Amino acid sequence: MTTKEQQRLLVIGRVDRGEVTAVQAAEVLRISERQVRRILAAYRKEGAAALAHGNRGRRPVHTIGTEVRQQVVALARTRYPDLNDTHLTEKLNDPEGLHLSRSTVRRIRREAGLASPRKRRAPTHRQRRERMAQAGLLVQWDGSQHAWLGDRGPQCTLLAAIDDATGVVLSAHFRDQEDAQGYLQLLQDLVSVQGIPVAIYHDRHGIFQLNRAETLAEQFTGRRPLTQVGRALAELGITAIPARSPQAKGRIERLFGTLQDRLVAELRLTGASTLTAANQVLAAYLPRFNAQFAVPATHAEPAFRRWDPARDLAAICCFQYHRTVAHDNTVQLGEQRLQLLPGKQRISYARAQVEIAEHLDGRLVVVYQGEIVASQPAPREAPVLRARSGRRTEPARVVAGLADDVSREDLSVVVAGVDLWAGAAAAVHKSTPPRPAPDHPWRTKNTPTVTESRTS
Repeated sequence: MTTKEQQRLLVIGRVDRGEVTAVQAAEVLRISERQVRRILAAYRKEGAAALAHGNRGRRPVHTIGTEVRQQVVALARTRYPDLNDTHLTEKLNDPEGLHLSRSTVRRIRREAGLASPRKRRAPTHRQRRERMAQAGLLVQWDGSQHAWLGDRGPQCTLLAAIDDATGVVLSAHFRDQEDAQGYLQLLQDLVSVQGIPVAIYHDRHGIFQLNRAETLAEQFTGRRPLTQVGRALAELGITAIPARSPQAKGRIERLFGTLQDRLVAELRLTGASTLTAANQVLAAYLPRFNAQFAVPATHAEPAFRRWDPARDLAAICCFQYHRTVAHDNTVQLGEQRLQLLPGKQRISYARAQVEIAEHLDGRLVVVYQGEIVASQPAPREAPVLRARSGRRTEPARVVAGLADDVSREDLSVVVAGVDLWAGAAAAVHKSTPPRPAPDHPWRTKNTPTVTESRTS
């Protein structure tokens, strides 16, 4: 019997004995006088058992059946062992057809001894920064190296860009590693589809900035050399903002935390084991992710600047290098050599300063004063025979290699002769110090002269 029921039993007993009135009992129990008389009638008929609730011990009509509970536990242990409570609830609703609330799924899971696979840190006090008012004012991008494919495929890195105002994943793809080519491809996809953002928030990786001390010339001029990604951002007019801590770009960090939980499960359910398959699953998953987690911006008008289709975006999102043209009108980039053809500007480009643009698809384009120069692969140079450094072959080994058909006795005689010849040559060429002549000043240096003898 509960405390409430014990109090009612005490008060109703005193009413039954005539110690208090029904009005006084109603005031003490905070119920109506009519309810007091109803409880008093039940008490006189059934005793103290009448004060217990009528549904005590009965099974609720909305309780979850045993079969459904067993099915949820079986799916959580076998097919969806790596899903958190919310994600598991979504999968049970569709495609499993079990329409349960998150609290119900969590309660069933905990009663079965199954904790959520997502480990959460203890909360710390941090001040949340307000979102940007418009989409396109700030984009955060970063890379996350994780076992996205589990044991089915290689280790890979997910590069992603998320809008700060809406939380929409603007572009993402899997790469073997976090490299400049991946970020240039990410930038090209972002600009071609969404437009040019105002600023991009990134970490202090060497891909985006030079992490070294400034030289004296850089201190005087106030300019530092740009990386390939930094140069592309500058050409597009995008402000690059380096973050001082991971928490500063918390939106992209939280995105990776969510994707490492949900996307890994999606990749496992589809059986993706290669980068190509993973990118296909990612492309199909991102629209559903954005529809579920994106929020509207304060101002509906986006701040993205439209990209002019007449301009060549691939000529910006590429690798650019400065080279000097050789006398034979060729330029070299790594192991590749290009032959420059005569053009309208110049017949010969010898000793000219040009730019070589290495596009993301592997094409090489030569640019001179803003104009593309016609070029073609140059013929490969014939190898030049030179004396190589290293140990020379011994004469005896040469003789042994040439005299395969000579008997062992004859070969020993030849080798002995070679050794004798080598010893004689060494004796002839042995360096001996020269002896001065009898009239050499060294010999006559201490000999007194004729004049000195007569004087003495």
